[in-house]
Amino acid sequence: MREIHFNAFDMNCVGHIQHGLWAHPRDQSHRYTELAYWTDYAKRLEKGLFDGIFFADVVGINDVLGGSPDAALRGAVQVPVNDPLMLVPAMAAVTEHLGFGVTANLTYETPFLFARRMSTLDHLTGGRIGWNIVTGYLDSAAKAIGLDGQSAHDDRYDLADEYMDIMYRLWEGSWEDDAVVFDRAAHLYADPAKVHRIRHEGKQYRLDAMHLSAPSPQRTPVLYQAGSSTRGRQFAATHAECVFVNGQKIDGVRAIVEDIRAKAVAYGRPADDIKVFMGATIVTGRTENEAREKFEDYRRYVSSEAALVHAASSLGIDFSKFDLDEPIDAGQSNAIVSNVEAISRSAGPQWTKRKLLEQMVLGSRQPPMVGSAERIADQLMAWSIDAGIDGFNLSRTVVPECFDDIIGLVVPILQERGVYKTAYRPGTMRDKLFGTPRLPDRHIAERYRPGAANGSSR
Repeated sequence: MREIHFNAFDMNCVGHIQHGLWAHPRDQSHRYTELAYWTDYAKRLEKGLFDGIFFADVVGINDVLGGSPDAALRGAVQVPVNDPLMLVPAMAAVTEHLGFGVTANLTYETPFLFARRMSTLDHLTGGRIGWNIVTGYLDSAAKAIGLDGQSAHDDRYDLADEYMDIMYRLWEGSWEDDAVVFDRAAHLYADPAKVHRIRHEGKQYRLDAMHLSAPSPQRTPVLYQAGSSTRGRQFAATHAECVFVNGQKIDGVRAIVEDIRAKAVAYGRPADDIKVFMGATIVTGRTENEAREKFEDYRRYVSSEAALVHAASSLGIDFSKFDLDEPIDAGQSNAIVSNVEAISRSAGPQWTKRKLLEQMVLGSRQPPMVGSAERIADQLMAWSIDAGIDGFNLSRTVVPECFDDIIGLVVPILQERGVYKTAYRPGTMRDKLFGTPRLPDRHIAERYRPGAANGSSR
């Protein structure tokens, strides 16, 4: 039976996905600026044998609703938000096995410097770093760095393909495995003949440099990708090792999973080279009544306005322009296209603001799983079997109790059923997920290694 993997899904901010729950008296997310909050968080997750923590991120303000940032600021809708990469070394220092998937927007990151930053994190964590590759969807972020707005959706993926070409050259092709000699007697640290200059002349980028970091345990971080639009699936099948999909109906998720894996096979990759994580929100307890009471308690703090703020930005639709029951046509959204497709599948082609709000019972478009630990275990296993997914990115509700409930109540049941690990496997993040520390030869990155036809040049 397929092993189920868990990532905590969070953001370096007060309000992430379940909008309004930061106001709950037991929630501790307001402590996001305290290092002790994050180190304690990491230790909890490792105790529960979580595979990792998956950090989302944005570099702009959610200002689509009403064309103003005011509602986002009132409701702490992913603002203020701090850099997730800065948390990783501290969390890694108090854990041994927990992985860290960090979101970084390649549109605004210089490839050369970002490659070094990720190699540094891979070194400092002992090979426990992953990168969620995103291209952005907020015009406010584009304007913050001097652009007029976002590029077209598919154009951003074209940019990402070129960006990945450079990253593979730097991570995989610049330093050979035995380039570091470290011979004190000979005063020879690195063999210049085994460190290669990377030259790239492309549509968006130019580069002529050697990678500044020596090979890290994984070289290339574990590659996450979170888009399931048609163009996003093509990108995932080419590059991704872990794909993040939104929950909807089982048939819809299964179709996306099967399509991505089929495309991967067409590109010469085995289907199981890709692990799929579905976003999930869990409210559980020892009994059905306990879980339902907790759910009703949480609902009292949900902010519908904040939920609409986030939905407006990620769907690219200003809901302030629509009445509650006025049909909404997303048109050619330039935001997260897969989100628009998902909401159309779940709410129907003639969906309205009222239908959307009815779905957002805990402040997000993600319908929660509510029930006893036994019922939750049943649901997770059903998703794994029927939709072909490998794990779940578990969105926080009220922290830390939401993860304490999963670790204390749900994990033991899954372990008893033989679908959740009882100990960590040794090695890097990639070792734990795929049984190898480096990207396999069948991955597109292989062509950029020294000696390959498209490899580096000096």
